[in-house]
Amino acid sequence: MFIGIDFGTSEVKTLLMNENGQIEASCGVPLSVSRPQPMWSEQNPADWWQAMRASLAKLSEQSPIAYKQARAIGLSGQMHGAVLLDKHGQVLRPAILWNDVRSFDECEELARSIPNFLDITGNLAMPGFTAPKILWLKKHEPELYARIDKVLLPKDYIRYCMTGEAVSDMSDAAGTLWLDVAKRDWSDELLGACGLTRANMPRLVEGNQPSAQLSPAVASELGLSARIIVAGGGGDNATSAVGIGAVNDGDGFISLGTSGVMFVVNERYSPNPNDAVHAFCHALPNRWHQMTVMLSAASALRWFCKTVNLHETELLSDIEHTVDLSAAPIFLPYLSGERTPHNDPHAQGVFFGLSHDCTQAHMGYAVLEGVAFGLLDGLNALRAAGTTVSELSLVGGGARSAYWAQLLADVLQVTIHTHVGGEAGGALGAARLGAMAAGCSEAQMCQKPPIANTYKHRSRSDGLLARYDKYKKIYQALYPLFK
Repeated sequence: MFIGIDFGTSEVKTLLMNENGQIEASCGVPLSVSRPQPMWSEQNPADWWQAMRASLAKLSEQSPIAYKQARAIGLSGQMHGAVLLDKHGQVLRPAILWNDVRSFDECEELARSIPNFLDITGNLAMPGFTAPKILWLKKHEPELYARIDKVLLPKDYIRYCMTGEAVSDMSDAAGTLWLDVAKRDWSDELLGACGLTRANMPRLVEGNQPSAQLSPAVASELGLSARIIVAGGGGDNATSAVGIGAVNDGDGFISLGTSGVMFVVNERYSPNPNDAVHAFCHALPNRWHQMTVMLSAASALRWFCKTVNLHETELLSDIEHTVDLSAAPIFLPYLSGERTPHNDPHAQGVFFGLSHDCTQAHMGYAVLEGVAFGLLDGLNALRAAGTTVSELSLVGGGARSAYWAQLLADVLQVTIHTHVGGEAGGALGAARLGAMAAGCSEAQMCQKPPIANTYKHRSRSDGLLARYDKYKKIYQALYPLFK
């Protein structure tokens, strides 16, 4: 038996997988995000630990015998977050998250300070990444900055609590802007630009390798066997790729979660930073991936449903039964700024074209469509980098909607597959990495889950093309006003 733990932004998910790769049990515990100031996003790392304990307790209740037989744990986590520890291993402040965009100025400073910055990182400096956050702290919280002994990513802080070891993996480390992504090693030059050294960093392992062992005290607390293996794990998108079987060149998926991600596996390092495409290490050795990111995806739908006090299933049903959607406004889904392709932390959400004819269903459709258009921006950026995509798997909370899946197929003009167990995402991938760290083969563990549904794209109508063109023009017109 193997346990996968996924530390998302809105939930900690845990999963129990057997030796045949089948899911025995799964559950989740919600998390909240603190936004103490505009453009800020933080969480208390202690909340992750408590949520994990609660989720594992539920997992144990569901399958008590299988739970105690677990041989390894794999970890998946939200990327880019900065967890700061002092020399005693104590957390210095709330973690600054991936969707925090306060460090925009520091991004420009970092990129200017190193002439070959893009060659080393393969990525634009964006405020979501870890390194600019440290520069912001150096400038705005200097006394706290002076006390930093270790900088850990979210899942790696939990590993530290579990094992006492400071370790990260290549896929998560690639999102810090401190990794030489081609060499899969820390860059002394990039670290030095933030006043850090390798001593401030966790050691690195591949995601399917053992990283440490569970301490006896924690094993007892969690009701697990002593000295259980903890795998390297990975960033949430790389582990989701492992969970969906996207491990070979050309495999890809869309994740509709808090953020919206388009992920394609590459057999070699293939950066394209000028279009805000991310180039990261995969969670498996000798592989990389390209990724486009929009900061608000399924979270935009949750926001709208909360605003109009309507459950998502009710809204989706209303949309599906609305015959004429011509009165729908255009929606820009930039509720937290945007990464690909704009790299614009100041971008904001917009409904354009409201009239007396607009209903909740029209506005809800606009949200679904706006997210699809944002993903099309990302796909166009991948294609500009020479990446060919004809079919993609769909995972995350948004994958539950057949209507949205078909809309994505039509907008992107690709075939979309959903999978049995696809909602497990990063937790399943983490469990698979744990199994490989315990000796199981990649071929055995990285099969694609059975296809649940396939959505073939239909020809894009002139109306849909015109709406996408208007979508792009609205952002261009409003760009000066956002700042």
